[in-house]
Amino acid sequence: MTAYIVVDLTPINAEKMQEYGAAAAATVAEHGGEFVVKGPITALNPDENPDENLGEPYATKVIIQFPDHDNALAWYNSDAYQAIIPTRKLAMKSQFHIIG
Repeated sequence: MTAYIVVDLTPINAEKMQEYGAAAAATVAEHGGEFVVKGPITALNPDENPDENLGEPYATKVIIQFPDHDNALAWYNSDAYQAIIPTRKLAMKSQFHIIG
């Protein structure tokens, strides 16, 4: 069954974002993944469920499709991807989710 990695992010360093993005794209392809969509988000119902504990919303969303759950996890846990996480932390604030 197809699986998706959904990333919520807010860039904090444009130069590091470019570096991270190029490196991450290569690791995604190695595991059969492809970027479905990435870009800024617009909330359709921003005031429906206000919650002071949620903090600031992320500015951008990325959705990456993989053939299955195992490939998605293999990508995230791969040595190649783990090696670029320090760059990711300098590039953005983020939260990753897996669906499927």
